[in-house]
Parts: sequence; C-alpha cells; structure tokens
Amino acid sequence: MSEPTDAPAGGIPGPRTAHPHSRPRTLPLPPATVPAGPEDADMTDGLEEAYWSVHDGAAASASVPQVLARLPKITALIGRLAWQADRASTLTAVLCQLASAAMAALGLIASVGVLHHLFSQGPTPDRVRAAVPQLLLVAGFLATRALLEAGVATAQARVTPKIRTALESEFLRLTAHVRLEAVEDADWHDEVHRANDRGLFYARMIVGQVVALASAALRLIGTAGVLGILHPALLPLLLLSVVPVGVAAVHSARARFRSFKRWNALQRRIRVFSWLLLDVDAAAELRSDAAQGALLDEHRRLTTKIAEEDTRLGVNAALLHLAGRAVGGVGTGITYAALAAMLIAGWLPLAAGAGAVLAIQVGQSSLTQLIEVAHLVYEHALWVDDLLAVQERSRRLLPRTSEVRAPERVKEITVRDVHFTYPGKDTPALNGVSFTLRAGETVAFVGLNGSGKSTCAKLLAGLYEAQRGSVRWDGVDVLEMDAQSVQRRVACVLQDPVRFPFSALSNITVGTGTLTEAEPRRAMAAARAAGADGVVEALPGQWKALLSKRFKGGQQLSGGQWAKIAVARGLYQDAVLLLLDEPTASMDPPSEHAVYEAVLRGRLRTDQITVLISHRLASVVDCDRILVFDGGRIVESGSHDELMAAGGDYAAMFTLQASGYRTGGHRSGSPAAGEAGP
Repeated sequence: MSEPTDAPAGGIPGPRTAHPHSRPRTLPLPPATVPAGPEDADMTDGLEEAYWSVHDGAAASASVPQVLARLPKITALIGRLAWQADRASTLTAVLCQLASAAMAALGLIASVGVLHHLFSQGPTPDRVRAAVPQLLLVAGFLATRALLEAGVATAQARVTPKIRTALESEFLRLTAHVRLEAVEDADWHDEVHRANDRGLFYARMIVGQVVALASAALRLIGTAGVLGILHPALLPLLLLSVVPVGVAAVHSARARFRSFKRWNALQRRIRVFSWLLLDVDAAAELRSDAAQGALLDEHRRLTTKIAEEDTRLGVNAALLHLAGRAVGGVGTGITYAALAAMLIAGWLPLAAGAGAVLAIQVGQSSLTQLIEVAHLVYEHALWVDDLLAVQERSRRLLPRTSEVRAPERVKEITVRDVHFTYPGKDTPALNGVSFTLRAGETVAFVGLNGSGKSTCAKLLAGLYEAQRGSVRWDGVDVLEMDAQSVQRRVACVLQDPVRFPFSALSNITVGTGTLTEAEPRRAMAAARAAGADGVVEALPGQWKALLSKRFKGGQQLSGGQWAKIAVARGLYQDAVLLLLDEPTASMDPPSEHAVYEAVLRGRLRTDQITVLISHRLASVVDCDRILVFDGGRIVESGSHDELMAAGGDYAAMFTLQASGYRTGGHRSGSPAAGEAGP
C-alpha cells in the first residue's frame, strides 16, 4: 500500500491510499479545545444514576397525599420488624409513647387550671396559693412524661440494634447462598450493594424516626383534643395556625432534598478527579506523564463551580425559610386576632384563652416536626423496602434443597448430553457435552478461551445446573441431591483465589467451613503437597500469622505464595472431586512442577477425581485423559500420546506452544508466541 508523498497546508499528512473497495474515511480533525467531561450546564445531568442514589430525593417529588398514604404502611412495617426483633422492648416503647402523649395532654389541661386560678379574679396571693396544687400536678405530669420518654428511648436503644442485626444477618445469609448465575449478573450487584449500603443503614435510622413521627402525631392529636375541650371553635383556629406552618415545612423539606441530591451529584463528579489523584494504580502513570497539573486544573474549575452552586442553594434556602416564616406568621396573627375577638366577646374565659395560646404553639411545633420527619420516613422507607425486596428475591434464588445428600465416596461421575447457555447469550456455552470421570483418575480440560471448559467445570462443581442433559454421581442425578451437599464434596482451586484476611491455618481450613479448627496432620500433609509449608514456615508466627496488611504485624504474600496456599486449601478439603482451574499461573517453574507432582502423583486421597484446566499444555501431559473443548463441544479425547498421534487440534496447539521454546521457533504474529510451553 503506497503512502502519499505530499502533504496539505499546515504540515498534516493526508490519508493513506485506501483499498478500492473499502469505505472512505470521514473522520474530521479534532477540535483545538474539548471539555474534560459534561458541559457546565450538565454538571449533574451528565452523570449516570448511581446504584446507591436511586431513591435519593424521592420525597421531594412525592405529593403530600402520597407521603401521608404510605405512613401507616411504613409504621406497620417497622412495628413488625421491631416486634420480631424484641417484643418486650417494642411493647414498652409503644405503651410509654402513648402514656407520654397522654401526660402531655393532661399537663396542658393542668396548665389551663393553673391559669384559671391565677387570672379568674386577678393573681392575688390567695389565688397563687390555691394554684399550687395545680402547679404540682403540672410538674408531676411533666416529670412523668420525662420518665416515659426515657423509657421510650431505652426501649428504642434495645430494639434498634436487634432489628439491624436481624436484617443484616438474614441479608448476608441469603445473598451468600444465592446461585452463582445470579451473582454473575451485573444488575444483581447493583441491587445487593444498594441494599447493603443504604437499606441496612436506613433500617437502623428509621426506627427512631418512626418513634419521632408517632410522638409528633400523638402530641398534635392531644393538642387538638385539649382545644376541643376548651372550646369547639378553637379547632378551626388550630388549623388556621398550623396549616401555613405545615405548608412552609413541606416546601422547606423538599428544597433540602433537592439540594442534597444536586450536591451529591456534584460531589460524585469531583470525586472522579480526587480518586485519580489518590489512586495507587494510577500513580506511576500520572507521574511519568506529568498529568497531575491537568487534573488539578480541572479539579479547581469544578470546585469553583460547586462553591457557586452551594452559595446559590444556601441563599435560596434562606429566602424559602423567610417566606415560610412570613406565611406562618400571617396565619398565627390571624389566629391570635380571632382568639382575642373571642375573649372580648366573652365566648372564652381569659384562662382558657391563655391555655389555647399554649396549645396552638405546641400544635405548630408538633406539625412542623411531623412534616419534616414524615418526609424522612417516606424516603428512608423506600430503602428499607428495597432491602426487603432483595431478601425476598434472594429466597427465590437459593439453591435447591433435598433430603438426598451427596455421597462421601463416588466411583463414577457421568455427564450426558449437557447443554448450558448463559442468560442473555444466544450461543450456548455447552452444546451436548458427554463424558465419564472415574475415581482415582486425573482428567484435563483444554481448549481456547470461551470453548466451554470452565463452564463445564462449574457444572461439575454444582455451581450451575444443566439446562438439558444430566450430571450423575454413581447413577444419581445431582438435581435430586441437596445443592450445598454437592458443593461441599467438590474442592475448587482457581487462578485468582480468594485471599482471606485470616491466619495462614485458617486460609487452609476455611474450605471445610471453619476458621478456628483444624486436623493438624491433614493440614500439614496438604501444605507439604502444595509447597505451602515453606511459605508458612517463613512467616512470623507461622500457622498463626495473619495474612493481611490490615492488621498490625500482618503479612503480605506474593501471587505465587497465595497460589500455594489455595492449592493446600483444595487438598485439605479431602473432596470427592478436585477442580483446578489454572492454579499455578502465578507460580515460578519449580513451584509449578511441585504442585503438579502433588496433584497428579502424590495426592492425599487416591480415590479422588481430579480435573485440571490449563492453557499450559506441558502440565497436562501426564494426565490419564485429556478432553479438548471447542465451541461448547468435546472434539477430542484421549491421552497425550494418543492425541499427538491423531494429529488433531490438541497436537496443533501443543506443537505451537512447543515451538516457542525452540531456537528460532517463534513465528511473527503467532498468537501463542508468549505462551509457556512444555
């Protein structure tokens, strides 16, 4: 393909000569300047909705009837959770809350009685002395109410952690056991992390909020009752006084929610830059490219915009608060004017009028609290509902249960015409796979990426279920067995094993369901077979050494050392079936050789079935059988010598890898040039 020799003005070379049948390229020159992200007008709209913020600001968009309509359901939900967590404390809280509201109402009535003694004929010394019993009664009501509110707080302190503990324990129990295909769904991750991050957090907070909501509602009802006793005409005055306050409270609460949602989005935008500047994985490249200055400039520009936004929101909030107080002041002024007219007309005694003033003030305070807390409860209840919905969905995704348990010894595992397709995929991962595994046998699965070998291993492990066909243990279909019992009989060692932040011994025993107990001889044998004994011996504290830098004195292992620990964990399980999926990818050649010697020849259990998945074909040479996967099918089967003699796919792959170790054996552009070979 020829290159043009001339260049247009500006020194920019023209395009290469295109193929006659290729589509002409129309990409224009890039602009001289470009924004680093969404334009300023879209500082928040340009961000995707985060999984953990889907309900933020929900109360700001809900109507007052919607909020009020859901409050009984929310209160019932929290009451049910509290009752299940601690019946005695819940009952104590309810009774104390009701009694406290009664004390508040009785105290208000007693206050009217005091005012009656003082003002019926003027506050003479005799009248003051006559009011002392009523004063003592008021003090008694107030003291009793204080004790009852302390009882509510104590009961709440007892029940709230129990609700959180019960919800969190059930949530983790369910989500830890759902089937693997659910966990591999990206949407599932969003749902689960949202429920964990927000649902559990607000489940703890909402108990106190529901108590505060109930307290405000009961005080408001009690106040209305007292005014009704004093004079029925005072009830409309209460509405006239509290409704404007309530309207102002609604608007103020919604403004705060909208402000928070926008502030939250702005902070997400700015954290993109702070994360890049602090991230350890980006540190080397940032410094080699001297990119810090560009990031800091953009960070400074955004923080300036956010400061301006904060100022605007603060000013708007102040003006809204002022408007709300003005509206509330007008309503209160009209109320007091009407109250004065009633006093002048003689419809209401002076003492009753003074009591009405107290009651109206209590009513205003109660309604303001009711509105503000109702908005919080409404929004936070959405998160709790979300948590409970994830729990319910998890229950439907739990593995099957059965009275039939997987056996401790298996002579033969038979796979017959198994089909499996991942959700959302058109091409099957397994398309009619059949083979038999026998006790004491070592079988290798080989093939290109995406050929189906790892999927087949997960079906053998009971992590997936065949959509067609069957997997049978000594003639019994695994679908008739308890799923967890099958999984306990299979030990999996993966290329990227879990690095448990526990002791070295716990990292070996955890596969058997315990972190604190071990069979010493069995653990030592597994560690020696995997080459992990040398790793443990070199650690301060040896078996008790903590393998995490999160702890004081914790140790950090290399990838190869972790791989040896993982292999030891698999061997320690003493399982019917041992699955090893590229377990030595991060090991040095001597360690890799030692592991394969242990797995292929020096196994701890001679009747164990071992399945080895590897791209390094040198490691499978000594396996009893090799199954070659391609496009979800098994295309070849036999020993290494048999497959090499057949000259098929396996022989071609093995020869290609082996060529990389011969002098001058690399071929330009070979996809396997970097593969390790025999």
